[in-house]
Amino acid sequence: MSLTDKIFIDMCTDILDNGISSEREVIRAKWDDGQPAHTLKKFCAVNRYDLSKEFPIITLRPTNLKAAIDELLWIWQKKSNNINDLNSRIWNSWADETDTIGKAYGYQMRQKHKYKEGEFDQVDRVIYDLKHNPYSRRIITNIYNHDDLYEMHLYPCAYSMTFNVTEKKLNAILNQRSNDVLVANNWNVAQYAILVHMLAQVCDLQVGEFVHVIADAHIYDRHIPLVKELISREPYDAPKLVINPNVKNFYDFTVEDFTLENYQAGPQIKKIPVAI
Repeated sequence: MSLTDKIFIDMCTDILDNGISSEREVIRAKWDDGQPAHTLKKFCAVNRYDLSKEFPIITLRPTNLKAAIDELLWIWQKKSNNINDLNSRIWNSWADETDTIGKAYGYQMRQKHKYKEGEFDQVDRVIYDLKHNPYSRRIITNIYNHDDLYEMHLYPCAYSMTFNVTEKKLNAILNQRSNDVLVANNWNVAQYAILVHMLAQVCDLQVGEFVHVIADAHIYDRHIPLVKELISREPYDAPKLVINPNVKNFYDFTVEDFTLENYQAGPQIKKIPVAI
């Protein structure tokens, strides 16, 4: 069993056994048929992944790593909020008549700010610090900009990254306000683990620990039987991540520069209902 599968199974089991139902609460999310999308939730799930030991992708069912990386590059590399710059349709439900998701995600990443060293956007500031001042305790991105929330079609879920270098190892904390455990948990874990690998490679560092902090980790009511079946499966060993070693510039990475060796996974769960 991979460590990532164990972490996922333990988190899901905890939510199912000890989670609090939202049935007595006023909630925003609804299903396609208009019914309220209630959840079982745990406050503040914290999961730690040692990237030097294995790549954190579950084997209980497949995670589409290529699509997850494509979304990551859309936000962190293209710094886009336009769905036409994304190869999947995962953001289409939140797009407007201009095909953007408002002043969210990539829009926030590309905004430049003044520092004593010059003007940087948030991504370039991280890269600059990791190369020139790696042991700083101030290497942080944050796209939860209150001034622009009213112009975001969806408030950022994964909103902040904190980077910390210890003994030449790049560690990172992803802060996430909300996480749909069945649909998005391992998607987010895998893609931000890829981000740590990317930054480590171009900044001449080794990968260390990736910590995922989720304020509201929840399983939707219509997902409960799916999750129960999923975590009853027998997992496989973790695959090996292979990255093109010739890429030295963050903006030169493409989806094709990442492959998984020996990735075995259980059957996919099809037609998962998604709350909006």
